[in-house]
Amino acid sequence: MTILRAISLVAAALCVFCTPVWAEKADRDKPMLIEADAMRHDEIKLLTHFTGKVVAFKGTMVLRGDRMDVQQDKNGQQVAHVWAAPNERVFFRQKREGVDEFTEGEGEMAIYDSQADEVTLIQRAEVRILRGTVLADQLNGQKIIFNNITEVMTVDGLPKSTPTSDPRDQRVRAVLTPRKTSPATTPLAPTTAIPALRISPNTGESKKP
Repeated sequence: MTILRAISLVAAALCVFCTPVWAEKADRDKPMLIEADAMRHDEIKLLTHFTGKVVAFKGTMVLRGDRMDVQQDKNGQQVAHVWAAPNERVFFRQKREGVDEFTEGEGEMAIYDSQADEVTLIQRAEVRILRGTVLADQLNGQKIIFNNITEVMTVDGLPKSTPTSDPRDQRVRAVLTPRKTSPATTPLAPTTAIPALRISPNTGESKKP
Protein backbone atom coordinates (compact mmCIF):
# COMPACT_ATOMS: atom_id res chain seq x y z
CA MET A 1 0.00 0.00 0.00
CA THR A 2 1.69 3.27 -1.11
CA ILE A 3 1.55 6.84 0.23
CA LEU A 4 -1.23 6.87 2.82
CA ARG A 5 -2.84 10.20 3.68
CA ALA A 6 -5.23 11.30 6.40
CA ILE A 7 -5.23 8.02 8.29
CA SER A 8 -8.33 8.47 10.45
CA LEU A 9 -7.66 5.53 12.74
CA VAL A 10 -4.49 7.18 14.06
CA ALA A 11 -5.53 10.84 14.03
CA ALA A 12 -4.94 11.81 17.63
CA ALA A 13 -1.50 12.98 18.68
CA LEU A 14 1.99 14.36 18.20
CA CYS A 15 3.02 17.57 19.93
CA VAL A 16 6.51 18.79 20.80
CA PHE A 17 7.72 21.62 22.99
CA CYS A 18 10.92 23.25 24.16
CA THR A 19 11.86 25.92 26.65
CA PRO A 20 11.08 28.72 27.36
CA VAL A 21 8.27 29.31 24.85
CA TRP A 22 6.45 26.13 24.05
CA ALA A 23 5.08 24.54 20.90
CA GLU A 24 1.91 25.72 19.20
CA LYS A 25 -0.86 24.85 21.67
CA ALA A 26 -3.38 24.40 18.85
CA ASP A 27 -1.31 21.56 17.36
CA ARG A 28 -2.47 19.04 19.94
CA ASP A 29 -6.06 19.36 18.71
CA LYS A 30 -5.18 18.98 15.03
CA PRO A 31 -5.60 15.67 13.16
CA MET A 32 -2.48 13.69 12.33
CA LEU A 33 -1.78 13.07 8.66
CA ILE A 34 0.65 10.26 7.88
CA GLU A 35 2.41 9.24 4.68
CA ALA A 36 4.31 5.97 4.30
CA ASP A 37 5.13 3.29 1.76
CA ALA A 38 3.06 0.70 3.64
CA MET A 39 0.71 0.31 6.60
CA ARG A 40 -0.58 -2.62 8.64
CA HIS A 41 -3.33 -2.21 11.28
CA ASP A 42 -4.31 -4.75 13.95
CA GLU A 43 -7.77 -3.79 15.23
CA ILE A 44 -7.69 -6.31 18.09
CA LYS A 45 -4.42 -4.93 19.45
CA LEU A 46 -5.22 -1.35 18.33
CA LEU A 47 -1.72 -1.25 16.87
CA THR A 48 -0.77 0.35 13.55
CA HIS A 49 2.57 -0.13 11.78
CA PHE A 50 3.87 2.35 9.19
CA THR A 51 6.99 1.51 7.18
CA GLY A 52 9.08 3.20 4.51
CA LYS A 53 9.85 6.93 4.50
CA VAL A 54 7.25 7.76 7.14
CA VAL A 55 6.22 11.41 7.41
CA ALA A 56 3.67 12.62 9.97
CA PHE A 57 2.05 16.07 9.98
CA LYS A 58 0.12 17.54 12.92
CA GLY A 59 -0.55 21.26 12.74
CA THR A 60 2.84 22.96 12.46
CA MET A 61 4.66 19.78 13.49
CA VAL A 62 6.51 17.53 11.05
CA LEU A 63 8.02 14.18 12.06
CA ARG A 64 10.06 11.93 9.76
CA GLY A 65 11.47 8.44 10.24
CA ASP A 66 11.86 5.03 8.63
CA ARG A 67 9.27 3.18 10.76
CA MET A 68 6.45 4.19 13.10
CA ASP A 69 4.28 2.12 15.45
CA VAL A 70 1.18 3.74 16.95
CA GLN A 71 -0.36 1.94 19.94
CA GLN A 72 -3.79 3.17 20.97
CA ASP A 73 -5.63 2.33 24.19
CA LYS A 74 -9.38 2.01 24.72
CA ASN A 75 -9.60 5.66 25.77
CA GLY A 76 -8.09 6.85 22.50
CA GLN A 77 -4.71 7.79 24.00
CA GLN A 78 -1.71 6.91 21.86
CA VAL A 79 1.98 6.11 22.19
CA ALA A 80 3.95 6.44 18.96
CA HIS A 81 7.42 4.93 18.51
CA VAL A 82 9.48 6.18 15.56
CA TRP A 83 12.74 4.61 14.38
CA ALA A 84 15.33 5.97 11.98
CA ALA A 85 16.96 4.05 9.14
CA PRO A 86 20.49 2.71 9.84
CA ASN A 87 23.05 5.51 10.33
CA GLU A 88 20.29 8.13 10.22
CA ARG A 89 18.13 9.92 12.78
CA VAL A 90 14.45 10.67 13.26
CA PHE A 91 13.69 14.34 12.56
CA PHE A 92 11.01 16.65 13.90
CA ARG A 93 10.23 20.34 13.48
CA GLN A 94 7.54 22.51 15.07
CA LYS A 95 6.69 26.18 15.38
CA ARG A 96 6.87 27.70 18.83
CA GLU A 97 3.95 29.48 20.43
CA GLY A 98 3.55 33.19 19.72
CA VAL A 99 6.99 33.87 18.20
CA ASP A 100 8.82 33.47 14.89
CA GLU A 101 10.82 30.53 16.24
CA PHE A 102 11.02 26.81 15.50
CA THR A 103 12.14 23.77 17.45
CA GLU A 104 14.02 21.05 15.56
CA GLY A 105 15.14 17.74 17.00
CA GLU A 106 16.84 14.51 15.99
CA GLY A 107 17.53 11.11 17.53
CA GLU A 108 17.86 7.50 16.49
CA MET A 109 14.49 6.87 18.13
CA ALA A 110 11.57 9.06 19.21
CA ILE A 111 8.65 8.27 21.52
CA TYR A 112 5.49 10.36 21.75
CA ASP A 113 3.01 9.84 24.58
CA SER A 114 -0.26 11.67 23.91
CA GLN A 115 -1.61 11.32 27.46
CA ALA A 116 1.53 12.77 29.06
CA ASP A 117 1.99 15.14 26.09
CA GLU A 118 5.66 14.21 26.15
CA VAL A 119 8.31 13.55 23.52
CA THR A 120 11.51 11.59 24.12
CA LEU A 121 14.53 11.51 21.79
CA ILE A 122 16.98 8.65 22.37
CA GLN A 123 20.57 8.08 21.18
CA ARG A 124 22.55 10.87 19.54
CA ALA A 125 19.73 13.17 20.60
CA GLU A 126 19.84 16.83 19.61
CA VAL A 127 17.47 19.80 19.91
CA ARG A 128 17.91 23.12 18.10
CA ILE A 129 16.02 26.39 18.51
CA LEU A 130 15.81 28.58 15.41
CA ARG A 131 14.90 32.25 15.69
CA GLY A 132 13.62 32.90 12.22
CA THR A 133 16.26 31.08 10.19
CA VAL A 134 19.14 31.70 12.61
CA LEU A 135 20.33 28.94 14.97
CA ALA A 136 20.05 30.17 18.56
CA ASP A 137 20.20 27.32 21.12
CA GLN A 138 21.49 23.78 20.70
CA LEU A 139 21.34 20.85 23.14
CA ASN A 140 22.99 17.44 22.76
CA GLY A 141 22.76 14.31 24.90
CA GLN A 142 21.92 10.63 25.00
CA LYS A 143 18.28 11.27 25.91
CA ILE A 144 16.19 14.43 25.70
CA ILE A 145 12.69 14.56 27.19
CA PHE A 146 10.34 17.52 26.91
CA ASN A 147 6.91 17.70 28.47
CA ASN A 148 4.44 20.20 27.07
CA ILE A 149 2.23 20.14 30.18
CA THR A 150 4.86 20.76 32.86
CA GLU A 151 7.03 22.83 30.45
CA VAL A 152 10.16 21.01 31.65
CA MET A 153 12.96 19.65 29.45
CA THR A 154 15.63 17.25 30.70
CA VAL A 155 18.82 16.13 28.94
CA ASP A 156 20.85 13.08 30.02
CA GLY A 157 24.30 11.98 28.91
CA LEU A 158 25.65 8.45 28.62
CA PRO A 159 26.14 6.48 31.86
CA LYS A 160 29.72 6.67 33.11
CA SER A 161 30.08 2.91 32.71
CA THR A 162 29.29 3.05 28.98
CA PRO A 163 32.45 2.53 26.90
CA THR A 164 33.04 5.31 24.40
CA SER A 165 35.90 6.54 22.26
CA ASP A 166 35.29 10.13 23.32
CA PRO A 167 34.62 10.87 27.04
CA ARG A 168 32.73 14.00 25.99
CA ASP A 169 29.96 11.75 24.65
CA GLN A 170 29.10 10.91 28.27
CA ARG A 171 28.30 14.53 29.04
CA VAL A 172 25.48 16.88 28.09
CA ARG A 173 26.47 19.78 25.86
CA ALA A 174 24.54 23.00 25.38
CA VAL A 175 24.95 26.27 23.49
CA LEU A 176 22.56 28.95 24.78
CA THR A 177 22.39 32.27 22.96
CA PRO A 178 21.24 35.31 24.98
CA ARG A 179 17.88 36.60 23.84
CA LYS A 180 18.20 40.16 22.58
CA THR A 181 15.81 42.67 24.04
CA SER A 182 14.83 46.01 22.59
CA PRO A 183 16.66 48.91 24.31
CA ALA A 184 14.50 50.95 26.65
CA THR A 185 13.33 54.15 25.04
CA THR A 186 13.36 57.45 26.94
CA PRO A 187 9.94 59.05 26.89
CA LEU A 188 9.86 62.28 24.91
CA ALA A 189 9.42 65.50 26.86
CA PRO A 190 6.05 67.13 26.30
CA THR A 191 6.24 69.73 23.58
CA THR A 192 5.08 73.32 24.13
CA ALA A 193 2.34 74.34 21.80
CA ILE A 194 3.37 77.06 19.34
CA PRO A 195 0.83 79.87 19.28
CA ALA A 196 -0.73 80.62 15.95
CA LEU A 197 0.70 83.56 14.02
CA ARG A 198 -1.36 86.72 14.15
CA ILE A 199 -1.23 89.48 11.57
CA SER A 200 -1.08 92.96 13.00
CA PRO A 201 -3.81 95.25 11.71
CA ASN A 202 -1.10 97.87 11.07
CA THR A 203 0.78 95.88 8.43
CA GLY A 204 -1.04 97.52 5.61
CA GLU A 205 0.02 100.66 3.71
CA SER A 206 1.38 103.44 5.90
CA LYS A 207 -0.93 106.43 6.36
CA LYS A 208 -0.17 109.57 4.38
CA PRO A 209 0.71 112.61 6.48
